[in-house]
Amino acid sequence: MLALITGASSGMGRDMARILAKKGYDLILVARRRDRLAELKKELNTNITIIAMDLSIPDNNYKLYEKVKTKKIDVLINNAGFGLFGEFFKTDLDTELNMIELNVKSYHILTKLFLKDFIRRDAGYILNVCSSAGFMAGPRMATYYATKNYITKLTMAINEELRVAKSHVTISALCPGPVATEFNEVAHGTFAIREASSYEVAKYAIDKLFKRKMIIVPTFLMKLTLFFNRLAPYRLSLYIAYKIQKRKERN
Repeated sequence: MLALITGASSGMGRDMARILAKKGYDLILVARRRDRLAELKKELNTNITIIAMDLSIPDNNYKLYEKVKTKKIDVLINNAGFGLFGEFFKTDLDTELNMIELNVKSYHILTKLFLKDFIRRDAGYILNVCSSAGFMAGPRMATYYATKNYITKLTMAINEELRVAKSHVTISALCPGPVATEFNEVAHGTFAIREASSYEVAKYAIDKLFKRKMIIVPTFLMKLTLFFNRLAPYRLSLYIAYKIQKRKERN
């Protein structure tokens, strides 16, 4: 059994690597920071391949696929990504475009390339790490929320195509709320509510992936939040989101 995980050097990607290694999976771990990947490799007890690569460069996603396409990969986890707090007219355009390249283009490219292989074999699992933000609009974090909407809805659409085709390939969207990772440091913000354990979220996600769950939402609080968000008028939802994001942002 073989799994490929992007964004594997920290947070949920690292914890998913630990969990899958305990299940006996060999791993291909991808991230920008080779030193972090090397540390993780020493910790794990299965066959580990590390690939240091910046997936915000679109061509690198094709290069990654070419490197590993001859291997029989059973699980693809698209986890690399980052966010940015701030009002849209103030945030840095280049940073946002880089975010779109990583949060959207990388997921899109890798999902399509590996999905074709999985469909040919009629087997395989894809987990796209999205966010509860994928069901909302996010004033003061507009670009990040938009990227997560794209991937969440893309994943749902593909899941339905596979269901109708009676395929044995599974694609799932992990949509957690705040998780204790390095996200805040990169995004220059602080979550206003208690963060879930990265390891527990990763464990829950992998369990639900193998049970072929389409939308994976860890914690009862986040399930409740998304339920009430569906019922709320758009303006109320936007107002609440604005206030929440304003509390997060660091001056």
